[in-house]
Amino acid sequence: MADFHFLRPLWLLLLLVIPALYLVLRSKGTGNSGWSGLIPEPFLSPVIRRYGGVSQKPGSRLFPAISAVVILAIALAGPAWREAPTPLKKPGDSLVIVLDLSLSMLATDLEPDRLTRAKRKIRDILTVREGSLTGLVVYSGDAHVVTPLTDDSNTLAGMLNVLDPVIMPAQGNRSDLAIAKASTLLEQGAPGEGRILLITDDVPDRYTGPILDSLAGTNHTLSTLAAGTRDGGPIPLAKRGFIRDNGNIVIARTDPDRLAELARDTGGTSHELTLDDSDIASLNLSPEESDEWQDTDSGLTINRWKDDGYWLLWLALPLLLLGWRRGAFTAMALILLPAIPQPAAAMDWDSLWQREDQRAPELIQQDASNAAKVLKSPDWRGSALYKAEQYEQAAKAFAATESSLADYNRGNALAKAGKLEKALKAYNSALDRSPDMEDARVNRQLVEDLLNKQKEESSQKQGDSSESSENESDQSQQQGQSEAQEKPGEESPAKAQQSERSNTSDPEPGKEEAQAPAPVSETPLSQSQEQSLRRIPDNPGGLLQRKFLQQYQERQTPPDEGDTPW
Repeated sequence: MADFHFLRPLWLLLLLVIPALYLVLRSKGTGNSGWSGLIPEPFLSPVIRRYGGVSQKPGSRLFPAISAVVILAIALAGPAWREAPTPLKKPGDSLVIVLDLSLSMLATDLEPDRLTRAKRKIRDILTVREGSLTGLVVYSGDAHVVTPLTDDSNTLAGMLNVLDPVIMPAQGNRSDLAIAKASTLLEQGAPGEGRILLITDDVPDRYTGPILDSLAGTNHTLSTLAAGTRDGGPIPLAKRGFIRDNGNIVIARTDPDRLAELARDTGGTSHELTLDDSDIASLNLSPEESDEWQDTDSGLTINRWKDDGYWLLWLALPLLLLGWRRGAFTAMALILLPAIPQPAAAMDWDSLWQREDQRAPELIQQDASNAAKVLKSPDWRGSALYKAEQYEQAAKAFAATESSLADYNRGNALAKAGKLEKALKAYNSALDRSPDMEDARVNRQLVEDLLNKQKEESSQKQGDSSESSENESDQSQQQGQSEAQEKPGEESPAKAQQSERSNTSDPEPGKEEAQAPAPVSETPLSQSQEQSLRRIPDNPGGLLQRKFLQQYQERQTPPDEGDTPW
């Protein structure tokens, strides 16, 4: 029993209820029920005695109530004194989300638009799939991988903010290419059976055949989530009005039936996008619901403490029944109800129906400084501080989260603050977690270039100063030799005064005294360095756009003649 301890010791605070319970039951046992002032005692006593009221002895109610509280407190605290080997498990449920980034996803039949609602839904999916492998592929005229299969949901969620049709190199609706790329991702690194979730408003009939062919011979299922309504809506473009075809406003409609048929043909399910989580439950996207957790191939185990408190619940059950019958636990409920924590008041109306990750972007856009005070999540608070140009505080906020995206954002904040060496370490940490994070690699190169440039400038200043000192020394020696030839052992007053003036005079105009360079990470940035640093993006949208364009040009994906730009 030397290893005896409690896994959840805070539950022992429940024992503090015992004194209050004792006082309440004692007062009820020695007092009256309140009816004695209205009903004479001869008439009241038989009624109270018959139904087990206040005439009972206090001890008959105290013992079961106090005993039950003690046993429950110990059981909930999790008494443990032995360890047992538990096999390590890994999530066998791998999912690749395929998101349509064609112009039709900007249609406003869903508020505020289809794409915004789809990205919110992806965040909800990531929440219920915490710890599971999830990847993301986007498509329009071509298909591109945003993130491969990863269990770092923060990285994937951070990329959602920049996904927009404008970053795609070609417009269209090539869902067939996207499904083929998603299937390739699953074949390359998915443990267990992989699944694909297609979030779109429609799949043209001419792509159904290629999609079925790409999934044939695999164990991958395709589910669909329909974004949009059957009536459809117009497609707005910034400062250009609505998309028109031959002068008529284009109405983008959704066909849930066709998407459901495609899902059935590939062994999946289909649902329309909803505000609540009913679509997620219907599509069975939670790993707990799919029950696809697998033992690791290595067969490793880990020793975990066994919670043996549940055995005490069998002892508490009869005491609970007895105490409830005698009214003891009614008094205990009156004691505990005021202690139950009440929900905190909402800080704004949006918090009543939106989670922090849903309202944070708008708060940051409206007032970044105020958003930093309101937001609790380190990632969102760091983004708000970064937007407010409080870079050092933003770096501290990002440091509270251990993920590749947090390290990447911390590196950007440190770079903006002039802490270049620390920024370099942050980018290296991000790449250690996610070696394929192209944004971190590009920004690291920028910071390395700035550091090298600083070192070159410092070396050049030191070289100029050394050369200037050598020239002055040579001139002094020549001057001394000339004076020695004129009068050996003597120096004329004029020469002495001239020598004194030359030793104490100010530097010539246009020359600077040599200064020892400060540590690189602490020196303020020059104007040219600041301009170079501005190329470090606040978000990876620009890098994704260049990456997609390069891939599109390398593949030379031919346009589909029957495909529309929306």
